[in-house]
Amino acid sequence: MNEDEHWERQTLRDIALEGVKERRRARRWGLVFKALILIYLFTLLFYSPVLDWLAGDDDGPGRHTAAVDVTGPIMTDSPASAETVIRSLERAFEAPEVAGVILRINSPGGSPVQSGRINDALKRLRESHPDIPVHAVAGDLMTSGAYYIAAGADRIFADKASLVGSIGVIMGGFGFTESLDKLGVERRLYTAGDNKAFLDPFSAEDEDQVAHAQEMLGEIHQQFIDVVRAGRGERLNREREEEIFSGLIWTGERGLALGLVDDLAGPQDVAREVIGAEEIIDYTVQPGLFERITDRLGIALGRELASRLGLGTPQLR
Repeated sequence: MNEDEHWERQTLRDIALEGVKERRRARRWGLVFKALILIYLFTLLFYSPVLDWLAGDDDGPGRHTAAVDVTGPIMTDSPASAETVIRSLERAFEAPEVAGVILRINSPGGSPVQSGRINDALKRLRESHPDIPVHAVAGDLMTSGAYYIAAGADRIFADKASLVGSIGVIMGGFGFTESLDKLGVERRLYTAGDNKAFLDPFSAEDEDQVAHAQEMLGEIHQQFIDVVRAGRGERLNREREEEIFSGLIWTGERGLALGLVDDLAGPQDVAREVIGAEEIIDYTVQPGLFERITDRLGIALGRELASRLGLGTPQLR
């Protein structure tokens, strides 16, 4: 065997050995990661129940105030979706020893459909549990769709600096027709139905379509107004309804004068002084492990961006 052949064989053997070592290292790291994941899941599943058991919490919490959070945009698949909030409210109303329910709201609004479903659920639960009062308490924001929900409560409370109101409807988008012309792009669109390309952002605005969209927004706005009037009743300042329903936002202090708010108070104050049960227990349904992980990885980014830009469906914002 000459020197070149010996060198080639030695090189191939070194490469093969290095590959074996790399695979072993990868397997070891894989086992480490799997073990860490199992430990994490074990902790989530068993740590809290074990603590509760050790604390001897079998007798229940006693008389208390139930809290349900409505936080962030009110959208399908968001933490403030109708499905999540309604499930949370049902848990709160059906729990033993509940003296009253507080909706802790910190939301700019969102979908009129989701907000309407939560408002309807509040009416149903109030009728089926007449002895359990439910009050809405504003955080930083209780505007638009969030106020739509709050209007279904017995009373509404806010901080003097909370923002409330914004009783209006918005639907937005963009127009790209001039951009296409400058880029030399030809728009090709094929439809069956004169209005199938309704408010297409790449086509020139159609006056009839814009008028139709405005009519829909007006209809949803009137639904919103009717819900607020029904919920607030005589407490609403009727002399200033035009301002109240214009879409303007008010501080909690101004909202009190307008009848949008009943009093200035926080959750703990309402639990202690209004409901009469100082201990607050959170009944908000929490997202599952997989949902939390995927949200943190940014899968919800597109949905959030679209909601912030006001693209697509009408929004109570």
